[in-house]
Amino acid sequence: MCDTAFALLRHLRDRLAPSKRGRRISFGEFPRTVSGKVRRSELRRAGAARGAQPRPADEFREEDFSGQCGS
Repeated sequence: MCDTAFALLRHLRDRLAPSKRGRRISFGEFPRTVSGKVRRSELRRAGAARGAQPRPADEFREEDFSGQCGS
């Protein structure tokens, strides 16, 4: 998963302005409604509740790759 995150961040860095890129990438399942739509309100609520807690293992940021998996 580390290689995938690195490749995705590198691809976005090459093609998008800094203001258009996301700050972090997280892999996982999205909460969905019965009809299959993503429940964005639950995503916002989970992000706000996380606050100052440590980052989950499946979340990557560009600065994480200074010398790690693929740099």
